[in-house]
Amino acid sequence: MTEDNPGLIAGRYQLVERIGQGGMGRVWRGIDQQLFGREVAIKEILFPPGMDDGDRSTLLRRFTGEARAAVTLSHPGIITIHDVVEHDGAPVIVMEFVRGQSLAAAIREQGRLPVHRVAEIGSAMLDALTEAHEARIVHRDIKPDNVLLTKDRVVLTDFGIAHLADATTKLSHSGVVIGTPHYMPPEQLEGKRPTPANDLWALGATLYHAVEGHPPFDADGLHALAIAVFTRPHRPPVHAGPLAPVLDALLTKDPAQRAGAAEAAELLAPVLRGTGPGTGSQAGSRDGSAAGLPVPAPEHAPPAEPVPVPKPVPAPDAVTETAPTPTVPDGKPPAADASTAPTSGGTGLPLPDRPTAPAAPAAPVPPPEDAVSLGAGRPGGAGGEGGTARGRALGRRSAVLAVALATLAAGVLTWTLTRDTPGGGRNGGAGGAAGTGGGAGSPATRVVIGVDAPLTGDLTFLGAGIKNSADLAVRTANRTRHVPGVTFEIKALDDAAQPAKGQENATRFVADDKVLAVVGPLNSAVASSMLGPLGEAGLVNVSPANTNPALTHGPGWAAGTRTRQYETYFRTVGTDVDQGPYAARYLYQDARKTKVFVIDDRSDHGAGLAAGFTSEFRALGGTVVGTEHVGSGGGDFTALAVRIRASGAQAVYFGGYYTTAAPLSQRLKEAGAGIPLMGGDGIFDPQYVRSNPRAEGDLATSIGAPAEELARGPAFLAQYREAGYQEDAGTYGAYAYDATWAVIEAVKAVTAANGGTLPPNARSRMPGAVAGVSFDGFTGPVAFDPYGDTVNRRFTVHTVKDGTWKTLKSGPHTP
Repeated sequence: MTEDNPGLIAGRYQLVERIGQGGMGRVWRGIDQQLFGREVAIKEILFPPGMDDGDRSTLLRRFTGEARAAVTLSHPGIITIHDVVEHDGAPVIVMEFVRGQSLAAAIREQGRLPVHRVAEIGSAMLDALTEAHEARIVHRDIKPDNVLLTKDRVVLTDFGIAHLADATTKLSHSGVVIGTPHYMPPEQLEGKRPTPANDLWALGATLYHAVEGHPPFDADGLHALAIAVFTRPHRPPVHAGPLAPVLDALLTKDPAQRAGAAEAAELLAPVLRGTGPGTGSQAGSRDGSAAGLPVPAPEHAPPAEPVPVPKPVPAPDAVTETAPTPTVPDGKPPAADASTAPTSGGTGLPLPDRPTAPAAPAAPVPPPEDAVSLGAGRPGGAGGEGGTARGRALGRRSAVLAVALATLAAGVLTWTLTRDTPGGGRNGGAGGAAGTGGGAGSPATRVVIGVDAPLTGDLTFLGAGIKNSADLAVRTANRTRHVPGVTFEIKALDDAAQPAKGQENATRFVADDKVLAVVGPLNSAVASSMLGPLGEAGLVNVSPANTNPALTHGPGWAAGTRTRQYETYFRTVGTDVDQGPYAARYLYQDARKTKVFVIDDRSDHGAGLAAGFTSEFRALGGTVVGTEHVGSGGGDFTALAVRIRASGAQAVYFGGYYTTAAPLSQRLKEAGAGIPLMGGDGIFDPQYVRSNPRAEGDLATSIGAPAEELARGPAFLAQYREAGYQEDAGTYGAYAYDATWAVIEAVKAVTAANGGTLPPNARSRMPGAVAGVSFDGFTGPVAFDPYGDTVNRRFTVHTVKDGTWKTLKSGPHTP
């Protein structure tokens, strides 16, 4: 982007607003200035961090060629690609802007969909796939998130993105299998060359999810899921009615026997006509209405039909589940999954409490040995190959099983090809932590610590750091026998940064009586959804990342009414209550700014930061020379910038997010006001710098401190590296370790108080025990105040220098 044309791509495409973000791309609503202001969707492709110039060049060339091949597709059921250009060394795809709703969102809002409606969606998808396959293009990632529904169209999106992901994998030698596991056929899990049969299996899995309300296979952990896909029949459909033969035909494991597009269309025809077996005039309709074309959910859609939560299994594997399109937590601006990119109404992936640059490391998976046992024995049933309406049999069952076992033994099936090694190495997930504790002489009592974090999606790089750091604490406790008679392990569940998933995970933790506490989540909105189930069950929850004051002080905290809602909730980081005042002290005492103009974006988060800053700045003797409230999402701040310049302000304090702060800062500098803009963690994001060519010298606070700035942080990082984790510890790694250690110390106290053995009512004793812990952790003193907040509240000030955020100062909250 240039200073003269901010957000202008290829000299013609003007970025208007970001509407989506996923692991492989960031999507904007834009305007084609050369075609009379036509609305377009603009997808920036995000290369993985750390890729060298040679690999970037190879990947750019490869992807641009494949994407331009997709431009040749012209079909109403396939997203239209208008242009493929290069911008700042990365490819950018310009697509039609489709206003609609993803199939995933429709399922979430309405529950399982009527049979006839699903058949119509399937027919439209088959037609689109036939067009693509005739052009020798295989999608490779068909799933509900990549299917858009408008009032008169069913549109497949993200052609070519899986090609990019696959190329990225091969270049980086990461061993990642591309696709979404719940919708991947056996041959794709095995890493074989993609064929149209891949897409037909994924179509069957997608339609199954739509009509049944859940995917055809489910298991705790990627290995268990893969074994199920390799060796077991899919769950017999209950609500599919006449669609069942179609689903069975598409979900045949052997691609040579799997239904092709023509055969699937033939099987769908009687369902569409309403003449299939078991079809009534309103078959499958939940409300009794006749099914029509797929349309977006009504404004007041009925609540989603609940999907049964799987019962916990002994020593469960770490779960990394596919994320549907999430809601936005904490009132922060959305960063939607790229699969919903061409829509304007889809919900988006949330920013974390401390926004930062996305990455997409794979989540850890359990060792193959744990998963193989799950495939022993294959129950029959009408839903499997032996009971399909077409009479398909798994003729090569032995061969498929052998391939599955051989694949596991070779490590091909794992999403990250690493294995535990004696005395170190990366832990394999929920079951592996206990194994690191010491072999045959390990204590008999097993205590499980739940970990809730985003292990898929945009925030995986933060979630993986939390999970690994919790695992490191457990390993340390087991190795040193910190609690005699107790062996710890973790049970990691993926919340995908979605409140609904967090609530489901909370229910699963509660149901597992071995779980005595939960570490996490990352996002405050997810925490809000978990507080009720965990609190009512008396299950302790210690977060290393939540910053919303209401979680500990109640909804009336801003008005001065503080009430603790749940005695089970604690956190090891500070909150927004202190972030504004910390910024005020820095500006007044360190930066020597005595006159400040204060602005907020009207959000609860932004207004709270501005209020806290203003109160403290005035108390210090500073002068607030002006205030303003602006809308979120940017705008033309020229007039406001002129007012600020005329006010004599020496700095601007902004409460809100980078989407608004970046254009405000730019207009401020262009108006001749050479003063810094300072904000909270909502602007501490690489995108603030990328989208603002005048960001140099601006300031931001963040909650907590980088591990490098902590007294014992380097020791933590050294132990983390020595343990062999592939992902970085991330922003919250040290805080997650200390949160887990607080739980371990509480278990130790409960055990000691019971004569050296864990009592049967240990879970109910844990809240009081956590409230009383006190130790020196990697982040400093770890203890909690009466509300469950940490007594060690640290903050960091950053500045933009040479085009990137640099740490200026870290310190404790000292009112």
